[in-house]
Amino acid sequence: QVHLVESGGGLVQAGGSLRLSCAASGTAFSIKNMAWYRQAPGKQRERVAGITPNGITDYSDSVKGRFTISRDNAKKTVYLQMNSLKSEDTAVYYCYHSTPPGWGQGTQVTVSS
Repeated sequence: QVHLVESGGGLVQAGGSLRLSCAASGTAFSIKNMAWYRQAPGKQRERVAGITPNGITDYSDSVKGRFTISRDNAKKTVYLQMNSLKSEDTAVYYCYHSTPPGWGQGTQVTVSS
C-alpha cells in the first residue's frame, strides 16, 4: 500500500510560482501512474497533470505551458512546478496514484490577484 503526503502549497500573488511535492511511502511507487488533481470551492475535482512510470506526461488545457509534472523514483516523490499562477488556479491540490487508486490529503494553493 502507498501512502501519499503533499506539501508546498501556500499563498502566492498572481504571476508567481509554487512547487508542490508528493512524497510516497510503501512499495511499487516506480511502477505506478501518478497525477495531480485539484478541487476549487463549489467545483468538481479535476485532473491537472499526470505522469507514467517512464515519464510520459499529460496536462489539462488550463495549465498546459505553465505547469510541469515530474517524478523522482529514487526519492518516491512526484512534483508539480506551477508558474505564471492565476487566481483561477486557487484550489486544494491532491496527489493521486493508480493501481489501486489512492489519494493524498491535499494541500491548499491560494493565488491572490
